[in-house]
Amino acid sequence: MPKEARKTKQKEKSKKSSSVKKTSSKTKEKKVSSSKVKKEKKTLEEAKVIWTSAKRKTARTRLMFSSAKGGGFLVNKKAMEEYFYTPELQAIVRQPFQVIGKKEDEFSFKVEAKGGGLMAQAQAVRRAIALALSYFNPEWKPLLKKAGFLTSDARIKERKKPGLKRARRAPQWQKR
Repeated sequence: MPKEARKTKQKEKSKKSSSVKKTSSKTKEKKVSSSKVKKEKKTLEEAKVIWTSAKRKTARTRLMFSSAKGGGFLVNKKAMEEYFYTPELQAIVRQPFQVIGKKEDEFSFKVEAKGGGLMAQAQAVRRAIALALSYFNPEWKPLLKKAGFLTSDARIKERKKPGLKRARRAPQWQKR
């Protein structure tokens, strides 16, 4: 019996020592990953990233604004000129830059737009850009507010009611 007891104690000691080794290797891995996270945070702080979102009718947009130059302007992983293909839509998206007197090339944008039509998406992108610019530099907020780019337009199409042709349009009255 004493031999068996010794063997079990030795096994328990070896298990404890192996578990200690495992945890120590895990902590080393955690330290390495935390240093990577710190480096990523430093690069993000240098570029100053701002996330905004906006809606117009049924269109929704999420925008990632970065102060890094030359990052481009991507809408749904396409160039802005490719996604908003008409000059009218491109002009709507560029309006906040004209108000503050800066060029869009000085910043980088990544936009995810969903729902609605292209016009509503362009207006939602315009509002998201204006919000990001106002957060980036609070001195631009009065200019953007005066131009009306920071207020949301909550008008959406009213639902059709039963017995009516549209939301409020009743059938034409007939005398006979």
